[in-house]
Amino acid sequence: MKLYYSPGACSLSPHIVLREAGLAFELVLASTKTHKLQDGTDYYGINPLGYVPMLELDDGTRLREGPAIVQYVADQVPTKNLAPANGTLPRYRLQEWLTFIGTEIHKSFSPLFNPAMPEEGKQIYRDRLASRIEWVDGQLAGKDYLMGDHFSVADAYLFVVTNWAKPMNIDLSARKNLMAWRERMSARPAVQEALKAEGLAK
Repeated sequence: MKLYYSPGACSLSPHIVLREAGLAFELVLASTKTHKLQDGTDYYGINPLGYVPMLELDDGTRLREGPAIVQYVADQVPTKNLAPANGTLPRYRLQEWLTFIGTEIHKSFSPLFNPAMPEEGKQIYRDRLASRIEWVDGQLAGKDYLMGDHFSVADAYLFVVTNWAKPMNIDLSARKNLMAWRERMSARPAVQEALKAEGLAK
Protein backbone atom coordinates (compact mmCIF):
# COMPACT_ATOMS: atom_id res chain seq x y z
CA MET A 1 0.00 0.00 0.00
CA LYS A 2 0.97 3.61 -0.55
CA LEU A 3 -0.16 6.52 1.60
CA TYR A 4 0.04 9.91 -0.08
CA TYR A 5 0.63 12.46 2.66
CA SER A 6 1.83 15.93 3.57
CA PRO A 7 3.65 16.44 6.90
CA GLY A 8 1.31 17.41 9.72
CA ALA A 9 -1.76 17.49 7.51
CA CYS A 10 -4.86 15.38 8.17
CA SER A 11 -3.06 12.52 6.38
CA LEU A 12 -1.18 12.05 9.66
CA SER A 13 -4.32 10.34 10.98
CA PRO A 14 -4.25 7.34 8.58
CA HIS A 15 -0.45 7.33 8.91
CA ILE A 16 -0.81 6.75 12.65
CA VAL A 17 -3.51 4.13 12.09
CA LEU A 18 -1.38 2.22 9.57
CA ARG A 19 1.39 2.02 12.16
CA GLU A 20 -1.06 1.00 14.89
CA ALA A 21 -2.30 -1.74 12.54
CA GLY A 22 1.21 -2.99 11.86
CA LEU A 23 0.61 -3.09 8.10
CA ALA A 24 3.33 -2.64 5.50
CA PHE A 25 3.02 0.60 3.55
CA GLU A 26 5.02 3.18 1.65
CA LEU A 27 4.85 6.90 2.37
CA VAL A 28 4.64 9.15 -0.69
CA LEU A 29 5.09 12.86 -0.07
CA ALA A 30 2.55 14.97 -1.98
CA SER A 31 3.01 18.70 -1.46
CA THR A 32 -0.23 20.51 -0.67
CA LYS A 33 1.35 23.72 -2.02
CA THR A 34 2.86 22.63 -5.33
CA HIS A 35 0.67 19.53 -5.80
CA LYS A 36 3.71 17.64 -7.00
CA LEU A 37 5.50 14.56 -5.74
CA GLN A 38 9.19 14.64 -4.89
CA ASP A 39 10.08 13.34 -8.36
CA GLY A 40 8.10 16.16 -9.97
CA THR A 41 5.04 14.06 -10.86
CA ASP A 42 1.84 16.08 -11.00
CA TYR A 43 -0.27 14.87 -8.06
CA TYR A 44 -3.46 15.95 -9.82
CA GLY A 45 -2.73 13.21 -12.33
CA ILE A 46 -2.95 10.68 -9.51
CA ASN A 47 -5.67 12.32 -7.44
CA PRO A 48 -7.77 14.86 -9.36
CA LEU A 49 -8.90 16.40 -6.05
CA GLY A 50 -5.29 17.32 -5.30
CA TYR A 51 -5.42 16.86 -1.54
CA VAL A 52 -4.27 14.28 0.98
CA PRO A 53 -4.69 11.66 2.27
CA MET A 54 -5.08 9.06 -0.41
CA LEU A 55 -4.40 5.36 0.07
CA GLU A 56 -3.41 3.28 -2.94
CA LEU A 57 -3.92 -0.44 -2.45
CA ASP A 58 -1.63 -3.08 -3.87
CA ASP A 59 -4.04 -3.73 -6.75
CA GLY A 60 -4.03 -0.04 -7.71
CA THR A 61 -7.39 0.79 -6.15
CA ARG A 62 -7.37 4.26 -4.63
CA LEU A 63 -9.27 5.29 -1.52
CA ARG A 64 -9.74 8.92 -0.52
CA GLU A 65 -11.00 10.71 2.59
CA GLY A 66 -9.39 10.10 5.96
CA PRO A 67 -12.43 8.66 7.80
CA ALA A 68 -12.94 6.07 5.05
CA ILE A 69 -9.24 5.19 4.92
CA VAL A 70 -8.84 4.67 8.67
CA GLN A 71 -11.89 2.40 8.81
CA TYR A 72 -10.60 0.39 5.86
CA VAL A 73 -7.23 -0.05 7.56
CA ALA A 74 -8.84 -1.00 10.87
CA ASP A 75 -10.99 -3.65 9.18
CA GLN A 76 -7.90 -5.32 7.68
CA VAL A 77 -6.68 -6.27 11.15
CA PRO A 78 -9.76 -6.74 13.37
CA THR A 79 -7.65 -8.35 16.10
CA LYS A 80 -6.06 -4.94 16.76
CA ASN A 81 -9.46 -3.53 17.85
CA LEU A 82 -8.86 -0.21 16.10
CA ALA A 83 -12.57 -0.02 15.22
CA PRO A 84 -15.65 -1.87 16.49
CA ALA A 85 -17.16 -4.54 14.26
CA ASN A 86 -19.28 -3.42 11.31
CA GLY A 87 -23.01 -3.38 11.95
CA THR A 88 -22.73 -2.84 15.69
CA LEU A 89 -23.86 0.24 17.63
CA PRO A 90 -20.26 0.97 18.76
CA ARG A 91 -19.27 1.15 15.06
CA TYR A 92 -21.91 3.80 14.49
CA ARG A 93 -20.60 5.62 17.57
CA LEU A 94 -17.18 5.57 15.94
CA GLN A 95 -18.62 6.99 12.73
CA GLU A 96 -20.40 9.62 14.83
CA TRP A 97 -17.03 10.69 16.25
CA LEU A 98 -15.31 10.67 12.86
CA THR A 99 -18.08 12.81 11.37
CA PHE A 100 -18.04 15.23 14.31
CA ILE A 101 -14.26 15.64 14.16
CA GLY A 102 -14.36 16.14 10.41
CA THR A 103 -17.24 18.59 10.20
CA GLU A 104 -17.09 20.44 13.51
CA ILE A 105 -13.36 20.60 14.28
CA HIS A 106 -11.32 19.88 11.14
CA LYS A 107 -13.41 22.14 8.91
CA SER A 108 -13.44 24.90 11.53
CA PHE A 109 -9.64 24.97 11.47
CA SER A 110 -9.45 25.24 7.67
CA PRO A 111 -10.34 28.98 7.45
CA LEU A 112 -7.70 29.79 10.08
CA PHE A 113 -5.01 28.57 7.68
CA ASN A 114 -6.32 30.85 4.92
CA PRO A 115 -4.37 34.14 4.83
CA ALA A 116 -7.19 35.73 2.81
CA MET A 117 -9.74 35.17 5.59
CA PRO A 118 -10.42 38.45 7.48
CA GLU A 119 -9.64 38.44 11.20
CA GLU A 120 -13.31 38.95 12.07
CA GLY A 121 -14.17 35.81 10.14
CA LYS A 122 -11.40 33.84 11.80
CA GLN A 123 -12.74 34.81 15.21
CA ILE A 124 -16.08 33.21 14.37
CA TYR A 125 -14.31 29.93 13.71
CA ARG A 126 -12.16 30.25 16.85
CA ASP A 127 -15.32 30.70 18.91
CA ARG A 128 -16.89 27.66 17.24
CA LEU A 129 -13.78 25.61 17.91
CA ALA A 130 -13.75 26.67 21.54
CA SER A 131 -17.29 25.38 22.07
CA ARG A 132 -16.66 22.11 20.22
CA ILE A 133 -13.40 21.46 22.06
CA GLU A 134 -15.12 22.18 25.38
CA TRP A 135 -17.71 19.54 24.50
CA VAL A 136 -15.01 16.99 23.60
CA ASP A 137 -13.24 17.73 26.88
CA GLY A 138 -16.44 16.84 28.72
CA GLN A 139 -16.84 13.63 26.74
CA LEU A 140 -13.35 12.54 27.77
CA ALA A 141 -14.13 12.80 31.49
CA GLY A 142 -13.37 9.47 33.15
CA LYS A 143 -12.20 7.88 29.89
CA ASP A 144 -8.78 7.09 28.51
CA TYR A 145 -9.89 7.43 24.89
CA LEU A 146 -12.89 8.71 22.94
CA MET A 147 -14.55 5.29 22.81
CA GLY A 148 -13.69 4.33 26.38
CA ASP A 149 -10.73 2.30 27.57
CA HIS A 150 -9.32 1.46 24.13
CA PHE A 151 -7.68 3.50 21.39
CA SER A 152 -9.68 3.75 18.16
CA VAL A 153 -9.13 5.37 14.78
CA ALA A 154 -11.17 8.36 15.99
CA ASP A 155 -8.44 9.14 18.51
CA ALA A 156 -5.88 9.38 15.73
CA TYR A 157 -8.03 11.89 13.85
CA LEU A 158 -8.72 14.04 16.91
CA PHE A 159 -5.04 14.02 17.84
CA VAL A 160 -4.06 15.39 14.45
CA VAL A 161 -6.59 18.22 14.34
CA THR A 162 -5.88 19.29 17.91
CA ASN A 163 -2.19 19.48 16.95
CA TRP A 164 -3.20 22.51 14.88
CA ALA A 165 -4.37 24.47 17.92
CA LYS A 166 -0.95 25.77 18.96
CA PRO A 167 0.09 27.15 15.54
CA MET A 168 -3.32 28.85 15.33
CA ASN A 169 -2.88 30.40 18.81
CA ILE A 170 -5.69 28.38 20.38
CA ASP A 171 -4.96 27.59 24.02
CA LEU A 172 -6.07 24.11 25.09
CA SER A 173 -4.45 24.20 28.54
CA ALA A 174 -7.74 24.75 30.41
CA ARG A 175 -9.17 21.53 28.94
CA LYS A 176 -7.70 19.15 31.48
CA ASN A 177 -9.31 15.96 30.17
CA LEU A 178 -8.22 16.77 26.62
CA MET A 179 -4.68 17.60 27.70
CA ALA A 180 -4.37 14.34 29.68
CA TRP A 181 -5.69 12.44 26.63
CA ARG A 182 -3.15 14.19 24.39
CA GLU A 183 -0.37 13.08 26.73
CA ARG A 184 -1.57 9.48 26.46
CA MET A 185 -1.73 9.79 22.69
CA SER A 186 1.74 11.33 22.45
CA ALA A 187 3.17 8.40 24.42
CA ARG A 188 1.87 5.78 21.96
CA PRO A 189 4.75 4.27 19.93
CA ALA A 190 2.79 4.46 16.65
CA VAL A 191 2.17 8.17 17.17
CA GLN A 192 5.82 8.81 17.95
CA GLU A 193 6.95 6.82 14.91
CA ALA A 194 4.56 8.66 12.59
CA LEU A 195 5.62 12.07 13.87
CA LYS A 196 9.29 11.18 13.41
CA ALA A 197 8.70 9.81 9.91
CA GLU A 198 7.03 13.08 8.89
CA GLY A 199 9.83 15.18 10.40
CA LEU A 200 7.55 16.56 13.12
CA ALA A 201 9.51 15.12 16.06
CA LYS A 202 13.06 14.03 16.76
